[in-house]
Amino acid sequence: MVMMLGGAAACVRYTPKPVTAAKTLDDFEARRLDSPDLLQFLEKNGGPAQPAAAWDLKTLTLIALYYHPDLDVARAQWAAAQAGRITAGERPNPTLSLLTGYNSTSPVSEVTPWIPETSLEIPIETAGKRGYRIAQAQHLSEAARLNILSTAWDVRSRLRQAFLDLYGAQETETLLAAQQEIQTENVRILEAQLAVGEASPSDVTQARLALAGSKLTANDASKQKAQSRIRLAGALGLPIRALEGAGLSFEGLLQPRLDLPTIEMRRKALLGRADILAALSEYAGADSALRLEIAKQYPDLNLGPGFQLDQTDAKWTLGLSFILPLLNRNKGPIAEAEARRTETAARFLALQAKTIEAIENAAASCRAALGKIRTAEDLRQGLLKQEAAAKARYELGDISKLEWLSLRIELAASELARLDALVKAQQAAGELEDALQSPLDQIEGTLRTTGRSAEPAKELKHD
Repeated sequence: MVMMLGGAAACVRYTPKPVTAAKTLDDFEARRLDSPDLLQFLEKNGGPAQPAAAWDLKTLTLIALYYHPDLDVARAQWAAAQAGRITAGERPNPTLSLLTGYNSTSPVSEVTPWIPETSLEIPIETAGKRGYRIAQAQHLSEAARLNILSTAWDVRSRLRQAFLDLYGAQETETLLAAQQEIQTENVRILEAQLAVGEASPSDVTQARLALAGSKLTANDASKQKAQSRIRLAGALGLPIRALEGAGLSFEGLLQPRLDLPTIEMRRKALLGRADILAALSEYAGADSALRLEIAKQYPDLNLGPGFQLDQTDAKWTLGLSFILPLLNRNKGPIAEAEARRTETAARFLALQAKTIEAIENAAASCRAALGKIRTAEDLRQGLLKQEAAAKARYELGDISKLEWLSLRIELAASELARLDALVKAQQAAGELEDALQSPLDQIEGTLRTTGRSAEPAKELKHD
């Protein structure tokens, strides 16, 4: 009885943590960039201690690591896997049996006919089963821990793309507005010339169509800017209104890094990417699971000491029981575990091959983007010189304003082409970073597993 009371006192008690849609919605809507907890997190990780006048991509990445719900899910999965290690290490409890016998043939005048009896059954695991369970749980826990890094990279990738899309849309909108001013002036002059018979109707029509096309493209850019801002908020794990009035710094996007990966960088990625290491841990877990099923061929023992008080006679017994493996030698579970290990190995090889392909494709995209951005810049520089010369000639009266405007329209088109090349180059750089799971500028070597949790931060170094 004392043992039972002591065991009850040591039991874990249920702690209610209700989740309601209204409460979680209110919590999400309350998120903001000037949250004291967020600023404390940013300061600990090398970010600003106060709300920034203009948030750059590096700081926004830290905000996403703090707020994004996908990382909360990954951390919760790791916590569940860690709890599995506790389960795997627990030993089976002994069983206490209390029995009462009655000797119906005992004369009434003699000692009481009741025969109290107690027995204890102590299970003993054999063949190292507990060790295999613990090893399997440890490997699965490590895979879950590494999955946090993979999730963090996915969050960073989506954030970077949304940030780049917003930059491209804003710049496109600005360039198109400048282009429309030139085209509007061009149409005005052509219409005036048409009125006096100095321009053909087809020239005016083409100019009007070009102006209308620019306006439609500007509308698309405005829509893209609004959508990109929404995607940026989602990538940060914030409501859209949290970005109202927030300045953004796109300076880091102006000069794309297109350094092609060296052989050492490729090897490092193929051996050290978080998802590859996680896949290896899953394989090790599958191997431990197979070892466990093989060990189950050997039956566990049940040691059963007992005591009986038979009419003042104390009688002790000692029993040993185990299942006889005559009809079932655990062949089915062993075959299943072996097949799962083979499947895990195949998935690892497929992941490694996919990573090789991703690195090669990203490197090829970088080479193409580098050539495109150089060509676009060369064309722009050439048109800048021509436009400057045309402006000087126009001011001297050597050429008409229409001729000068024609060069300005061409220059505006080259600015849009250069912007497109820059955005494509940044996309290629992002693909290369994702394939290597390593920032090209090496601004981040450590990702923290904690978000809004009050627990101490645990660092995950991705070597």
